Amino acid sequence: MATAGAVTGLAGLAFLRGIRDGRIPPAPIQATLGFALVAVDESVVRFQLDPGEHLYNPMNGVHGGVACTLLDSAMGSAVMTTLDEKTAYVTADIVIHLTRGITVETGRVVAEGRVVHRGSRVATAEGRLNDG
Repeated sequence: MATAGAVTGLAGLAFLRGIRDGRIPPAPIQATLGFALVAVDESVVRFQLDPGEHLYNPMNGVHGGVACTLLDSAMGSAVMTTLDEKTAYVTADIVIHLTRGITVETGRVVAEGRVVHRGSRVATAEGRLNDG
């Protein structure tokens, strides 16, 4: 609730920069999965994760839901950078195409979200998840 309470009165860009800079606590999902907000500009956001075995599925790789969460966070946050202090957002639809698995050996991965189109009610963002 500390993170949600800190958004009051802040535009999205300022709020996310506060998280990046450590003035505002990160979202609880960041602590749960262990990823960090590392870059915030208008319409572009990056999160990074150092994968660990605690994120593995039974197939001996990082669960696809972790990759999806990273991308959803990056794309949603990219949209958030364009919002004023009175406007909220939710993910309405998400399509993810994973081309290879993530393991501890992959090393750090970076999810970048970028706004493609910002309408008055619906925004479209794209994301990429890359290794080092």
